[in-house]
Amino acid sequence: MQPFRVLTGLVAPLDRANVDTDAIIPKQFLKSVNRSGFGPNLFDAWRYLDAGEPGMDISRRRPNPDFALNEPRYQGAQILLARRNFGCGSSREHAPWALGDYGFRAIIAPSFADIFFNNCFKNGILPVKVSKEDLAKLMDDAERGANATVTVDLASQEIHGPDGGTVKFEVDAFRRPMSSACFTTPQRSRDSSSPSTSNGRLSRPPTAARYSGSTSTRFASTAC
Repeated sequence: MQPFRVLTGLVAPLDRANVDTDAIIPKQFLKSVNRSGFGPNLFDAWRYLDAGEPGMDISRRRPNPDFALNEPRYQGAQILLARRNFGCGSSREHAPWALGDYGFRAIIAPSFADIFFNNCFKNGILPVKVSKEDLAKLMDDAERGANATVTVDLASQEIHGPDGGTVKFEVDAFRRPMSSACFTTPQRSRDSSSPSTSNGRLSRPPTAARYSGSTSTRFASTAC
């Protein structure tokens, strides 16, 4: 799993709230326990005009031209924008598997369902919480299509827009990846830059500076 440090990529907007895990990857595609192969069926009921079933030839299906991910300008997007309560519903881990298999490395939304939020960190996807106001600005940027390239910097905990605007976010140090290829607890690294105390326990870093209109959230520790 590729570590997340700084990502500069194309942004795709999913202008919907309460996107549940059954919409992310429908239940008929959950038979596999492998983490790969789910990307073609991500948002299946929205991406295609015909009903999807396992084993169907994707090249013979009818894409929905009105769905954002099918628009040529959003091909290759690595950052997904969504509305509140993204990933609600059942706790299936296949949801982040499908998002990652499609190519998404970060998801930006005002809020996430708790279990989905934790599963993202376990699977190398960075879920970023921002305010509704900041999301509106990013959605505006995404309307530019191929010009809507933003940078998500986990070290500085900032999102840099195409016009130079900055949105601050906050992720607890326990969530940040160090030298390993997944989101791990920093005390597993001997990197001198890792915050620690004399007894080897991790100390909390200073809270990041606030950004006007941004949402700052602290997260608990989870191992990969």
